Amino acid sequence: MTKAYLPKNYTFFISEELPKPEAHIIQSANAANGAANLGYSTVLIYPRTTLAGINPLSLLHPYQPQKTPEDLVKYYNLQEKIKVAGLPMPWPIDRMKTKFTNSNTITTKYYFPFHIRATTKLVHAWHWNYIKTAIKHGIPVIYEHHHHENKQFEPEIVNHPLFQIAVTVVDTVRDTMIKNGMPENKVIKLHNGFNRLFMERQPEKAAQWRTKLLQNKRSHLVVYAGALQQFKGIDVLIDVAAQMPDTQFACAGGKPAEVEHYQQLAQAKQVNNINFLGYILHAELASFLQAADVLAHPHCSGKAATFTSPMKLFDYLATGNPIVSTTIPSLTEFKNTRAIAAWCEPDNPDQFAAALRFTLEKYPKKIEGYAHIIDFVQQFSWENRAAKILSHVDESLLPPLVA
Repeated sequence: MTKAYLPKNYTFFISEELPKPEAHIIQSANAANGAANLGYSTVLIYPRTTLAGINPLSLLHPYQPQKTPEDLVKYYNLQEKIKVAGLPMPWPIDRMKTKFTNSNTITTKYYFPFHIRATTKLVHAWHWNYIKTAIKHGIPVIYEHHHHENKQFEPEIVNHPLFQIAVTVVDTVRDTMIKNGMPENKVIKLHNGFNRLFMERQPEKAAQWRTKLLQNKRSHLVVYAGALQQFKGIDVLIDVAAQMPDTQFACAGGKPAEVEHYQQLAQAKQVNNINFLGYILHAELASFLQAADVLAHPHCSGKAATFTSPMKLFDYLATGNPIVSTTIPSLTEFKNTRAIAAWCEPDNPDQFAAALRFTLEKYPKKIEGYAHIIDFVQQFSWENRAAKILSHVDESLLPPLVA
């Protein structure tokens, strides 16, 4: 008698093609990577745009989990245990803006019920339609939701026994979710995490970054990594650099158009001690952050400050380098720790510059990083985050450990 095949996969769904540098995709990829590192058979599923001349066989067997390609490994610092599955989306999917040519529709109406469900034990998704689809087909779910929305959650979904837990990254969004119908006992707040490869010391590569970036005999390097947008405090950072001409500033991240915009803005303000490097592969980002004397975490006031839980904070902490941070609601709990070297108000370049000068004097460069910072951040690994989330899933619904 043939033994029945039991579903075992912990599947993570994202609705955009990889690779992309957007923070929410980086967060999704690292969340899945953390679960895989715990020993679960984890598959990161995403739409894959294809040309008109697609092999028809790939549509008959579209779900083929495979070892993560090298380009994605380097892009997101993924490890060897996670698998990926790019679902083929032939023309005109996502080229014509209709419900029936949308990759999310194709995934939920065709790929999931006929190809993915049979081997899936648990679904983890950021897209509400994926959540509803999984429950409809009898699969337990974990939902992540990171922004304020006014839309009410359907009671028949959030109260369903297969709806295990909703996760957000800041208390203000949790409050909004509860107001919009999410049961209080089904939503938790968990910060983002850091990729464990950021803990590995890379002194030679860090030294190469310093040699490359320190210009005009400047001896101190302040580094920023993240989105290049006004609400992130990049305009403020340019004004800070203008006040500290003897310190070199370097910013990683941003789309090409954003990089060009801020390069031009710095030039217009005659600030020549700040570089905008564009997106840096995560395989190189750890050494870039380790090269800094101080890591900058600016942010502006406003609505975004009420829901953001920046991933870069935890990658920063993993380097062991001192951090200067803006005080925003999602980070206030860290004010009573020694993890952040100095704090300042939002929208205030004078305070931020003063905090940087204080930190550069109090915390001289340590190639190995500061031990108290590295010790503090251990609790925020993606693996620990995944374990905390799964502790809210009924034990009978958990996928089996495979490694």
